[in-house]
Amino acid sequence: MSERDNAVIDPRNLPRHVAIIMDGNGRWAERRGLRKTKGHEAGAGAVRETLKAARELGLKTLSLYAFSTENWRRSRFEVNTLFRLMSEYIRRELDEIARHGIRVRIMGEVDRLPEQARQDLQVCIERTARNTAMDVCVGLSYGGRAEIVRAARRLASLCAARAMRPEEITEERFARELYVPEHPEVDLLIRTSGEQRISNFMLWQISYAELVFLPVLWPDFNGDWLRQAIREFQSRRRRFGGRP
Repeated sequence: MSERDNAVIDPRNLPRHVAIIMDGNGRWAERRGLRKTKGHEAGAGAVRETLKAARELGLKTLSLYAFSTENWRRSRFEVNTLFRLMSEYIRRELDEIARHGIRVRIMGEVDRLPEQARQDLQVCIERTARNTAMDVCVGLSYGGRAEIVRAARRLASLCAARAMRPEEITEERFARELYVPEHPEVDLLIRTSGEQRISNFMLWQISYAELVFLPVLWPDFNGDWLRQAIREFQSRRRRFGGRP
């Protein structure tokens, strides 16, 4: 273990918004000779551990990439299993989530989700709507490019209706058309599994995020890995395009 791994996390320098690309469920299962769906089941446990650690650390905003627009290309069996597991997770964990003051938000093309999944998500959203301890935003049928196109179309419609002028479109005004505009931009983006790609996740919001790629597969991710990523974040000098 390195000296950095033993460093104490500074509570005054926590990332305002942590986003995680949860990658590696399938490989976790394959390495154990299991069906891929077993990896997704194990991945739900990692979500539970991550939420617990995030609460203990005092994080305020956490975004999780659960299902991308590209994931619809997977087999119908795997997609149906993923959403069945999601519904089971909500029913099993909702009381705990609500008890800890977590507000659940969703970003993505939710209308494409199976009906039961949409119903369970709506129950979760309504049950946690007034919670203030931490926001957890889940990307479902989400794509960063699609989110930007959606925002551009909404602004174009306003201009076409003469409700605003093109010159009034600023970065700040554009950001107000994103799925969850009240969230701060991402400070720390984590990807598990050792892959070093963004994979179309929150492209607008990660403009100045610190990127941390971890070798652990998502089902094995836990509070220790989250704390390691935050220590790495705190070791960096953020410049935002300014001088060194």
